[in-house]
Order: sequence, then C-alpha cells, then structure tokens
Amino acid sequence: MEANTYLITGVSSGFGHEMAKQLLEAGKTVIGTVRKKDKVQDLIAAHPDAFDCRLLDVTDVPAVQAAVDDAWARHGRIDVVVSNAGYGLFGCAEELSDEEIDRIIATNLTGSIQLIKSALPHLRAQGGGRIVQMSTYGGQVAYAANSMYHATKFGIEGFCEAVVQEVAQFNIGMTIVEPGGARTEFRYGSARVADLMPEYESCHGFLSMLDPGKGLAPGDPVRMCERIIESVETEPAPLRMVLGSRALSETLRVTRERLAAFEAMEELAASTDFPEGE
Repeated sequence: MEANTYLITGVSSGFGHEMAKQLLEAGKTVIGTVRKKDKVQDLIAAHPDAFDCRLLDVTDVPAVQAAVDDAWARHGRIDVVVSNAGYGLFGCAEELSDEEIDRIIATNLTGSIQLIKSALPHLRAQGGGRIVQMSTYGGQVAYAANSMYHATKFGIEGFCEAVVQEVAQFNIGMTIVEPGGARTEFRYGSARVADLMPEYESCHGFLSMLDPGKGLAPGDPVRMCERIIESVETEPAPLRMVLGSRALSETLRVTRERLAAFEAMEELAASTDFPEGE
C-alpha cells in the first residue's frame, strides 16, 4: 500500500522520533503526539507544514479518542497508525508500588488499546489502512525484574492478534514490532526503576544494562525504523516483525522450549476429556 499520512504516538524520543524524522524527510505527513513539545522543536522547525504536532497523554482515554477523531477530521485520510507511546519499568513484583503498576498499564496497555479502538471506525470507513503496534521481544520472552513491562507487552500482543482477525475483512492490516535492545532514550533515559530491595539484589542485573558505560545495546534505531517503515508496503501485513539478532535468537529459544513443554503434555491434556462416545 502507498502510505502518505501517518499518526504516531510518542514522537518526542526513541523510535517515535526517528520514524517521524525519516517519514518527514521522505515527504510524508506525520501527525505526532507528545506530552511536551520541547523535544520536537527540530521537527516543528524543519517541517512546519507536514508535521502536525499534538499534545496528548495516552493515559487520558477521552483525550485519545478526541485526538484520533480530530486528526481524521483535519487530514481526511490517515494511512498508518503507529501505536508507539510507552516506557520501561524495572523492578521485581514486590518492589513495585501500586501507582507504578497502574501507570504502566494505563500507558503501555490501555493507551494502546484505546488508540487502536478509536482508529478502527475511521480505517474501516476509508476502506482500509495499516496499524503498527510497537512491542518488544519482551512480548514473547520474560526476564526477572521486568514483570509489569512484560505484562503490558504480552497483553497488547494478545489484543492485536485477536483484533487483526476481526478487521482483516475491512482491508485493515496490523503488524506487531518486536525490537531487541536499541540505542534509544527508552533504555538510556526514559526507563524507570522501582524502589529496589536488597532481598532481590540477585535480580538487579538490569542496572548494568541501563548504564551506557557498561556497554551499548546492539540495535541501531535508524535501521530498525527503516525496516518498520518498509513493512507498511508489504502485502499482506506481517503479523510480527522481530528486529535484532539477539531478539530473534532469544525468541526462538523460548518458543522451542515452550513448544517442547506443550508437546510433553499431550497425554495429560487428553486425560481430562470425556471418553469418546460419552
């Protein structure tokens, strides 16, 4: 599909900012949402006509719905909706506050669900389009001290897998993007850490990962965003796209282990059925 107009949440940094930059430089129109405009002054100055910057906190459900409706009213057609706003939260379950739990669910999970739900009637009315949901290979692979981040990403992936089956009949495609570690502010700036407890010190290896002085992530956000943008032209839409060699190897390892465990349950699973004929 030829995509000319994109709606992207969370363009102030990371993948969102890089995607917006590449698209604008390619002559596309970008409706980008931010919580503060100070970090996108470069895009505003360089592309005053093509960059439609909107203030939005995706935890505000009525505001998400109004922003989507207003974007379509102003631009007439939006070809691609990129659900990108989100952040990482590190800490073991017992270390997390109730506020931290509620906030990450509202941002990463509920915010993404409401964005997609709000966009669907517009995409359906215009005869189709594409949704890109930014996830992570942590939507398939879980590590200690990442429980709530995984909860939101496993959750949004399940939501998307169901929705894509509902909307395929309307020519709406959806891709779940699962990047590995990348050199973005997500890891080196915006990640949040709970109030850590000495009892869980053995699970705090992520502190080294968050310190650029201990070595940088292998993922190149420029190349990753190029692949994401290219995927919009692919028909049919790929359901998943894993970015990063380590992300793929870990996903394959866990998937193989999971499959072997399921296959070993064949007799157990069958033992709970009614006998044949009853």
